[in-house]
Amino acid sequence: MMKRYANLDHVTSNKSFKDMRKWQKERRTKVKDLSVNIEQCPDKKVKEINENSGQTSYTWIGHSTFLIQLNGVNILTDPVWAKRMGFQKRLTEPGISLADLPEIDLVVISHGHYDHLDFPTLKKLKGNPHYFVPVGLKSLFFKKGYQKVTEMSWWERVEHEGITVHFVPAQHWTRRSLRDMNTSHWGGWIFQTPQESFYFVGDTGYFSGFQQIGEQFTIDTVFMPIGAYEPEWFMADAHIAPEDSVKAFIELKAKSFVPMHYGAYRLADDTGPEALDSLYREWETQQLPQEQLKVLLLGETVIESGA
Repeated sequence: MMKRYANLDHVTSNKSFKDMRKWQKERRTKVKDLSVNIEQCPDKKVKEINENSGQTSYTWIGHSTFLIQLNGVNILTDPVWAKRMGFQKRLTEPGISLADLPEIDLVVISHGHYDHLDFPTLKKLKGNPHYFVPVGLKSLFFKKGYQKVTEMSWWERVEHEGITVHFVPAQHWTRRSLRDMNTSHWGGWIFQTPQESFYFVGDTGYFSGFQQIGEQFTIDTVFMPIGAYEPEWFMADAHIAPEDSVKAFIELKAKSFVPMHYGAYRLADDTGPEALDSLYREWETQQLPQEQLKVLLLGETVIESGA
């Protein structure tokens, strides 16, 4: 019998057919402007990231995909360059093309949903990356022909090329077929060196784990999801709204907030600009320092000057 994984607080994302019908009925009453989307960065540092061998940097590709350059290691989070997700066409082009990426050393996967794990993308990556995946996914990677795979459970850590990689909880669920619901886990990834740390949250609803993670780690930069939250009665268990993402950031006691998981695919009823507007409003309501919020354009690179 297959093992099934669960959330920290025993929250489930199981929705009935009746719930689905209710959401679809509501959706037909909403008029959304999908012509206004997240902009591309006009000054992309493709040459710099390909020649970078020591500076710390991060580049937002789009959705939950970042290129993080840390300790001389090129890291990709949830690499997805897919032009469609189900019946929905991608709303924005990836900020950096696959052909313009440097060779990738390390890839982390937050969970098995198709907008976070896209094997056609993985086949096109340069280099011979090592894959870090949640427990339960290693066998699928082996079937696809990938051998450099490390499977991890919550709170486990490994050392990789001078970086300590931690797998931490998230509140979500997963499925890739009719029979494999929650047969692999989900979570976030923390990358630590003696000088700095990055926390890639993955996909999550708001949950008590943020306080636990904030108590155990000193986090410099958090890559936090803000989209696919509407309607909240349907989405809140698995997708965090912008207001709660700010609450989570405060609990994490991180130094910088980089939003993600918005504007690429229409996974829910909110749009990318709506998610950003809500984030800005809550940031102002909480009177947080503006310099701590780092909203990136697609393909924009931040190079850490102190690294």
